[in-house]
Amino acid sequence: MTQLLRRSELAVPASNDHMFDKAAGCGADLVFLDLEDAVPAGGKEESRTKAIAALNQIDWGRTARAVRINGLDTQWCHDDLIEVVTKAGEHLDTVIIPKARQARDVWWVDVLLTQLESKLGLCRQIRLEVLIEEAAGLANAEAIAAASPRLNALILGVGDLSVSQGARVDTNFVPVGEYPGDFWHYARNKVIVAARIAGIDAIDAPYPDYQDPSGYERDARRASLLGYTGKWAIHPDQVAIANTVYSPSDDEIARAERNIAAYREAESSGRGAVGVSGVLVDAAHVKMAQQTLARAALIKASG
Repeated sequence: MTQLLRRSELAVPASNDHMFDKAAGCGADLVFLDLEDAVPAGGKEESRTKAIAALNQIDWGRTARAVRINGLDTQWCHDDLIEVVTKAGEHLDTVIIPKARQARDVWWVDVLLTQLESKLGLCRQIRLEVLIEEAAGLANAEAIAAASPRLNALILGVGDLSVSQGARVDTNFVPVGEYPGDFWHYARNKVIVAARIAGIDAIDAPYPDYQDPSGYERDARRASLLGYTGKWAIHPDQVAIANTVYSPSDDEIARAERNIAAYREAESSGRGAVGVSGVLVDAAHVKMAQQTLARAALIKASG
């Protein structure tokens, strides 16, 4: 995992500039201004201009600022990168690449960003996140995850993945018939494994039914159990849920502190394991506890 907080990633159509201020103040760890699917073809250039203005003029506080560019196979992608980075690169933290199918898709964006940063004299390196939302991208997830040192997260996108694999789902990406278990378990697990191999984060898919907070929370918790560190939000009301789910609970923190203390005491006596409340605690448990406490410290430090 990275040392970045990405519990909630809020999507905002770049065409809807009346939403920008609310997005900046809703408490999301990251907000991405969407130039891709949320913007019709006729509004691409105007939306790009609005995104640039928002990056430069709005106080985003601790919220990371991102832009989702159009797909590499579209006529808008090149100008998205050139114009946004040239005109607002100092205020841009992350570029999100949609519909990556193979590692060279990430490499292409990396090379162009490197050239732009050098040309413009930018003092910070712009990060990358990549959407895994095509069947080919899912198959190549491990290579994609390792394609660039800029890359710090994979995002599972089940909407386009539904189209790519021909899944029969409703508008909330739920199967339209009986299905045993979690319909997206394979994709979720494939993405988290690829991310962890590369040492980066994994962000869970959007949940379009923003009037169903319990369903959003259920999906968020399901992904968090696998190791995901955050979830896409399509409405500000989903942000607080994601921030809570992807933060260690008080019980998790207390258990981590208790296990580390017991293990250190046993270690000082020459033992490599100890029983805590009838459960064996060894070196693996200590690593898990350290991850939990590091995550809690990161959240506390973020304010």
